[in-house]
Amino acid sequence: MSETSDSRSETLAHMAQSRAEIRRLLEPPQHPAGSDQGAVNGGAREFPRSRTMKLLLTGRGVGTVGAVVGGLIMARPALAIRLLRMIPTAAIARMLLVKGISALRAKRE
Repeated sequence: MSETSDSRSETLAHMAQSRAEIRRLLEPPQHPAGSDQGAVNGGAREFPRSRTMKLLLTGRGVGTVGAVVGGLIMARPALAIRLLRMIPTAAIARMLLVKGISALRAKRE
């Protein structure tokens, strides 16, 4: 019985060590509060971290995506329609409608 518990505790210790190593690899690097890198990125925990996602979430990014979609519709309408069928249009339309209504309410106030 002791042999089984010893092997079990070895296995658990090895698993804990593996989890700690995976966690260390997947978490972003921690920057000290006074470092230049933390000040440039606005902090290590800020979302989104990638420059591409930050660009796409700004007004310029939305305009860029709109231009790409417009170009796709003009150049290859059949492909655009096929891609449109893959997108959950009802959910996106509902989201845009809610955004529009909330923008109108904010304007009134």
